[in-house]
Amino acid sequence: MASKDCVKVAVRVRPFNKRERDAGSRCIISMTSNNISIQDPRNPQNSRAFTFDYTYWSHSGFSRNKDGLFVPEETGGRYADQAGVFLDLGQGILDNALQGYNATLLAYGQTGSGKSYSMVGYGPNKGLIPTLCERLFQSIRSMQDSRQCQVFFSMLEIYNEQVVDLLSKTSRSAGGLRVREDQQRGFYVEGLRRVPCDSAVQVEQLMDQGTRTRTTAATHMNANSSRSHMLIIIQLKQIFSKECITKQSNVYLVDLAGSERQRSSGSEADRLKEGTAINLSLTTLGNVISALADMTLGKKVVHIPYRDSVLTKLLQSALGGNSRTVMIATLSPADICYEESLSTLRYAERAKRIQNKAVVNESPTERLVKELKAENAKLLLRLSRLGQEGRKADDETKELRRLLTHNELQIRAIQTLWEQHLQEALKDWETQYATITQERRMMQMHPYIMNINEDAQLSGVVKLFIQEGEWDIGLADNSPKSLCIRGLGIQEKHAVFSNQQRRVSITPVSGSKVIVNGVQTSKRIGLQHLDRLVLGSNSTYLFIGFPSERSGEDWSRYDYDYFQSELAAAEGFHFQSLSAGPHQPDPSLLAVFYDYIKLMPMVTEANQMSQELKKGVEFKLEIKNLAMSDSKGHDLEKDIAVRVTSVESKQVWMWSKAKFVNRKFLMEEVYQQQVVGGEGADRAPLPRDRDPFWDPLESLHLGSAYLWLQSLAFRIPLEEQVEVVGPEGTEEAILQAQLVPCSPTGLPLGEDDILIDPSELLGKRLDFQLILDQCCGLRWVKEARNRGVQIGFQVFDCPQPLYTPAVWHNVNPLLDHRIQFTALRTSQELLNYLQSNALVLELWGLQEGCSELISCMDGVKMTQEDSIIIDKISASEPSTAETGGSDLNSSLRALHQDLEQLRNANAVLKKENSALREQLNSARNGVENNRGRQERRGSLRPSCDAEFAKALKVFYHSMTSVRGQLQRLRRHKPSEEADLLGLRLYVDEHTYLLKDFSEQLEQCVTTLKQDVAAIVRRKREKSGIWS
Repeated sequence: MASKDCVKVAVRVRPFNKRERDAGSRCIISMTSNNISIQDPRNPQNSRAFTFDYTYWSHSGFSRNKDGLFVPEETGGRYADQAGVFLDLGQGILDNALQGYNATLLAYGQTGSGKSYSMVGYGPNKGLIPTLCERLFQSIRSMQDSRQCQVFFSMLEIYNEQVVDLLSKTSRSAGGLRVREDQQRGFYVEGLRRVPCDSAVQVEQLMDQGTRTRTTAATHMNANSSRSHMLIIIQLKQIFSKECITKQSNVYLVDLAGSERQRSSGSEADRLKEGTAINLSLTTLGNVISALADMTLGKKVVHIPYRDSVLTKLLQSALGGNSRTVMIATLSPADICYEESLSTLRYAERAKRIQNKAVVNESPTERLVKELKAENAKLLLRLSRLGQEGRKADDETKELRRLLTHNELQIRAIQTLWEQHLQEALKDWETQYATITQERRMMQMHPYIMNINEDAQLSGVVKLFIQEGEWDIGLADNSPKSLCIRGLGIQEKHAVFSNQQRRVSITPVSGSKVIVNGVQTSKRIGLQHLDRLVLGSNSTYLFIGFPSERSGEDWSRYDYDYFQSELAAAEGFHFQSLSAGPHQPDPSLLAVFYDYIKLMPMVTEANQMSQELKKGVEFKLEIKNLAMSDSKGHDLEKDIAVRVTSVESKQVWMWSKAKFVNRKFLMEEVYQQQVVGGEGADRAPLPRDRDPFWDPLESLHLGSAYLWLQSLAFRIPLEEQVEVVGPEGTEEAILQAQLVPCSPTGLPLGEDDILIDPSELLGKRLDFQLILDQCCGLRWVKEARNRGVQIGFQVFDCPQPLYTPAVWHNVNPLLDHRIQFTALRTSQELLNYLQSNALVLELWGLQEGCSELISCMDGVKMTQEDSIIIDKISASEPSTAETGGSDLNSSLRALHQDLEQLRNANAVLKKENSALREQLNSARNGVENNRGRQERRGSLRPSCDAEFAKALKVFYHSMTSVRGQLQRLRRHKPSEEADLLGLRLYVDEHTYLLKDFSEQLEQCVTTLKQDVAAIVRRKREKSGIWS
């Protein structure tokens, strides 16, 4: 009878890796009992809590013992070692298999989160799979008196919806193996090799063989192991002779592809769909898990999409079917992996709701033997009856005896099949053992290169020995002295290794790409022990010198990340180039850095595929917002983008990281169909709308300029030449712009309208014009004359950005664009905005064939003078078509206020007149003197205000140049290739710029102080007349 139980889910948190430690990453995961919580690094108050069947803290609190095992530092410590994880998860899988149930173990998590360590392990720290196999054969040996056990081992990989048999003796078939469906067996892989095993050593050897095949296939197909699923299938058959019972169970051990491929690309949509064949299986698995979880909660589920992918077909019994299933989800605890870790926890939470119905399996083969024996018994009974009756039925007797003989042969064949298969497998194992022994002997005699893979499990699998003499390396293998490698950008004869007088060197063949220690070389170069080689686009190898040169150092630090970091540093890109100082690195900057080095090989491969497919497209990594800020001057969040350029037409596209990764998957599909597929491949050109190398043209953001608005708060006009700075700090153009305070009709205000205190604007109308005169030195148009530009900007609370008319084919175009803005009653919020913000002027590049940017006026309100209304208080007024009465009411209220002020002033004047009349009567001789003083008193304030306003205007204009000098200081950085002399020159230049900045700032402040002092002195002198 079927037993109903839920999928068991475990979560394991790994230690920080090297890059996370270097970044000073913070742990955002916490555990108590079976509860786990994750904290949002951007908002520490926001955390999510989850509960699972098992939780394993493997992040800290461990040490390495003398046997190399990682164990808890203290007895009873919280650290979960490999043995503890197996005891909870692996032992349960083993027990279920021995009881005759199907069992499945799924490992899920982002690439590098510890899936492979948990499943396979490293060195003496063996993972779930090898430990499970060891315990399985231990159990078989202990039970051999009561039953006969047969174990079959299979290993396959699913990549791009194709199934690859990793243990196959024959060459890989085009399109991979087929997945078939049988009414009794369910889905199965047709032609998958099943290898009999009678020891854990054999299983380990088969896993090594499968890993070697996986590495070679990945290189040949330009595939990446983090995007493939690996399945190990262990079939256990237990024959109980006395009880005449046979139990058969299938154990699926599944290492799923990296879950970060599931992340959404946010709001951006790609015209070519994501979830292509490469990541279809993981997408469908998520849909199946969600549907099954909904079904458990009682929701009506019409369809469970098992058939939508190869992976879910093969795992149908594991998810909601006849299996006892365990999932282990692995997490990185670092703050820079928050999004991926949260996504993994949500995925695991859905999986734990799935219910399976497991039953003990009876082998169809044993049932057939029983049926054949039963049929033979009936045949013998009929034969005996015929003999007893004495009837002469020779024909019937012959037919019965023929059937009896056939059935006995079938029974004998079934019973001897296991022995024969086992003998064949032992012969294969002996051959492989001899090959391994020979390889180990060669390692102790000769230098060699070994592969380095993004998946640490696949590193060091391929070893190419450089014996004495000269050895060609490349695609060709027709010479006895050739080393055959495959991969993108590898030539027939790519390079020549020379091993002469115990010195090894490499000489690139003309036109081939060879990089040694991050630096491309075209000449012969000697190799030293642990030198790093990159051949072609991204075939990475570590050179191991002669045995005498090896001193027992740790080679593990030369991992895939090390190679890519070295390549990035050679291009002048390293973490220090992003960091502004010696302080603790910003996690967001570190994330950008590692995104960069992660995408570097992908960009190189995309360029190589473009070249081989003759697409004429080049890809280049760029850092978005590296030198850009917002309207307040705060640095914008940095991100990676890919610049795509058509070599012939000079057309340019900018792709986000997510879009490029998706397109790279599609490029690989096209490349495999048209190049790797061979002669029979479909080589018909793709329609342009399905070509992953092409996109419709769009306008591009080239850079931004910043026009500070502070002068408007004083009603001081501003005329500037501002630099348009590109995302990477390059100068894209010079923009001539003006901010002009004006009257409602657009007439510029005079010096008498300048304010000393900006708060005088509160509640009053403010009009100003933005004038964009000319754009000079457009780098975008210099590169290709068939281009154009537009300027975009968004003032305060304008609902949509506004754009200037497009100008084409001119390096120094006249813009002559003027637009007026009005605040009907200036609010404190607008005043704060003017005093602390800049107007960001965005330069947009246009190309022939792309649409021009259009100002959207929806929600924009205008005055009767066609001025755009800003400030939300003013914006709440009705539109101009309905504001006639409202404007009159506003004017009437203002007139009433003015009238009240005039009445008050009149009353004051009356009092003053009566006082003056009394003074006139009492001292007629002082009338003239008093009249002179009255005139001076009246004229004193206006003259002082005007002088002070002029001084402020001079100060703000001079501070504009100071601000520009500060921006130049921020962008001034040493060359990445600078030597000691270059660094000294940089220090001298930086010192000069600092001195110049200091002098300019001091001069501005000094001038203002002198002007203010002069105004105060003159005011006192004039005031002294009354003393």
